[in-house]
Amino acid sequence: MISEIINICWIPFTGFISFLILLSAINKSIGVRKAYVNLLLRIFEYGRVSIETASKENQKFESKSKTDTKLGLEVVEDDDNKETLNGATLITRDAILLPQAQENTQDKQVSSKKEEINFDFEKCLDYVKSGIEAIIEDDVTSRFEAEELKSWNMLTRTNRHYEFISWKITLIWVVGFIVRYTILMPLRVLVCFIGVLFAVVTNSIVALIPYRFLRHPLADLSFKITFRLISSSLSALIKFHNKQYKPTTSGFCVANHTTPLDVAILSTDCTFSLIGQRHGGFLGILQRALARASPHIWFERGEAKDRHTVAERLKQHVSDPNNPPILIFPEGTCINNTSVMQFKKGSFEVGGVIYPVAIKYDPRFGDAFWNSAKYSMMQYLYMMMTSWAIVCDVWYLPPMYRQDGESAIDFANRVKGVIAKQGGLVDLVWDGQLKRMKPKKEWKEIQQVEFANRLKSD
Repeated sequence: MISEIINICWIPFTGFISFLILLSAINKSIGVRKAYVNLLLRIFEYGRVSIETASKENQKFESKSKTDTKLGLEVVEDDDNKETLNGATLITRDAILLPQAQENTQDKQVSSKKEEINFDFEKCLDYVKSGIEAIIEDDVTSRFEAEELKSWNMLTRTNRHYEFISWKITLIWVVGFIVRYTILMPLRVLVCFIGVLFAVVTNSIVALIPYRFLRHPLADLSFKITFRLISSSLSALIKFHNKQYKPTTSGFCVANHTTPLDVAILSTDCTFSLIGQRHGGFLGILQRALARASPHIWFERGEAKDRHTVAERLKQHVSDPNNPPILIFPEGTCINNTSVMQFKKGSFEVGGVIYPVAIKYDPRFGDAFWNSAKYSMMQYLYMMMTSWAIVCDVWYLPPMYRQDGESAIDFANRVKGVIAKQGGLVDLVWDGQLKRMKPKKEWKEIQQVEFANRLKSD
């Protein structure tokens, strides 16, 4: 009896897997995810109207506090004004004291020669004012928090909790919770497992093929199908723009970084060589599977800190025109989908063509940002599996080259500016690693030199 049930279930199960792999191989969609996303947008709009209606009805029975009126807090009750606070500039600064990128900071050291300087406490007020402004409006810390939404997306993990504002919204939220956790999540875990298993099996087979002309196209196809299956497990809907600029030759593909899923998103449309530190667990299995048939660059923890070793490996890879472009996220950490922070100059020193790519996620369907200080990788994947979907736009930008006399830092900043402008992101000078470590000593010395020069001039 049990064997008969298994046989009955096995046929549709294998058919589903085969159909899924076939769609991934030909890169086609039957439109289910697009229809699903459009349905979600209608539900979100209905929820927004219902919430606004319920809020207006509640306001009729509530009198505004005189204290709140004096303080101007009534502005916070307006949803539109509330949203403008996130990522907006609240303080107008006359002069912003920011660290300037330097190729060699040793030449900028403070002179050891003692000079007589007339010191007046009033000359410190600009720095005190800048410090207070930085505390009130922190350009760094706010970039590592969840992006605030303009309307509630029926997820209780977001910054608004309207699930009990009316019985209709409560019903929609309950139904959505059941669908996400009992239907979508098990199905997504299954599809993700199939994607990883497909990578392990196909790459092992491709690695055994002795003929290079045959092994390369099969490895490319296996690479793309693997990540198309993984992106399907997240109900990802990706729109690619400017495909004429898609990376085709050896070089560096440089993109802003919001989530580890950036790799899967970009790899659905193009084959890349990946670079990174060796991992264990789930990521380790995927890394070893991909490395069997494709030229990826994995470092041990100690090697990754050796800049000379990394640079040599990169130069060797780029020098071979048959190798795919290397996918790199120069920020070195995940930013919350609102900004682009300082690019590390390493990949811009090696030489070769740079293919800029801008990625922008739609936060209404799920917060793609990975706050690694708050969530582990498994916790983050669990949150993605139980979100509505991953919807994003990807822009390929014209290839860029380092100009004569241009420093690696200036080149990195130029590429960063192009990506930020295309993605509608804020271009920041700060190093994203500030969320983990203290500011560099050189930055403090630059400020000290600037302050000393001001005292001298006075």
